[in-house]
Amino acid sequence: METLSTIDSLVEDGERHFGRFASTPVANPFDTKRGPALAYDWFRTKEWVGFTLIHHDLASSMIIQDAKYLATSEFYVFDRHEKDLLQYSANRVAHPLRLPSDLLHETCTFATPAYGIGYSFEPDQVRVVIDIAATNTAPAVKGNLTLDSGHASPPLVVSARMPDGGSMYTNKIVYPASGVIVCGERRYVFNPKKDFAILDEHKSRLPYHTDWTWGTFAMHVPGGIAGANLAIRPALEGEEEECCIWTPTAAEPLADVGFTPLGDDDLSPWHIASSDGRVDVTFTPEGHKAVNQNLLVAQIEYAQWYGHYDGTLKGEDRTWPVKGVPGVVEKMHARL
Repeated sequence: METLSTIDSLVEDGERHFGRFASTPVANPFDTKRGPALAYDWFRTKEWVGFTLIHHDLASSMIIQDAKYLATSEFYVFDRHEKDLLQYSANRVAHPLRLPSDLLHETCTFATPAYGIGYSFEPDQVRVVIDIAATNTAPAVKGNLTLDSGHASPPLVVSARMPDGGSMYTNKIVYPASGVIVCGERRYVFNPKKDFAILDEHKSRLPYHTDWTWGTFAMHVPGGIAGANLAIRPALEGEEEECCIWTPTAAEPLADVGFTPLGDDDLSPWHIASSDGRVDVTFTPEGHKAVNQNLLVAQIEYAQWYGHYDGTLKGEDRTWPVKGVPGVVEKMHARL
């Protein structure tokens, strides 16, 4: 396995680092530009910080995102037993959102009078607080989760050039999660020995026409955490891909992943495999959520499926069976 370098900052002395890195840097992609070029680069760069929750009783994810022309946040809960989906969202047009550059040492919040999600990154833990009022279609949600930084996975950190002069930066970490989410009369307890929150931080200037397919899952194995981050997105030849196999000791680089739907139905399974055979899994959806927005200059067609993974995961020195492990797959088609 290749040895990954460590950097303190994504941009140093006006030059951006590209590659795959062993630790999470200060992510300041705008420090390479000045004047009008900086304004254009800032406007085109989409930033978000979210978590995918891995739990056998619910599927859930949350995101805080800055598209520059609109700041939004979304949160959903799908009860795996009742097959009940609850969705919440909020947006801010007039109030700017500033996502931190040194994420692992700062806080990140999105708040309106009826909707609040916040992340607080502390030296040995991350605190996630959810406080959302009831709507006409869904009950109130309150949540307090503690994510264990000391037993988290190694980070997946990738900085890559993209087509049309774009660039991608992502930082992903799997955290054992403890705490409670209360949704109406339902109470979901998180056990750090089996439940996770997977961080997804992005600061990416994507091509105007963008498509991606992405999936992730994680599980406890002897010695720590195993899982995968799997993606297909616009890329330039020779640039790093946003893929890895998590093992207890590394985020092992992975490339050439394919997603093959095994039917035409919305809930048809997917076969997902890497060309080297290190990932060979089937994702079986239990449900999905979709977002379709047309904002004239921008358009988003997005869907996320939640379900479970089965198959095989091969690290550098060991192989793990994947049996009924919760996870997600998503597809995005957009003009950004």
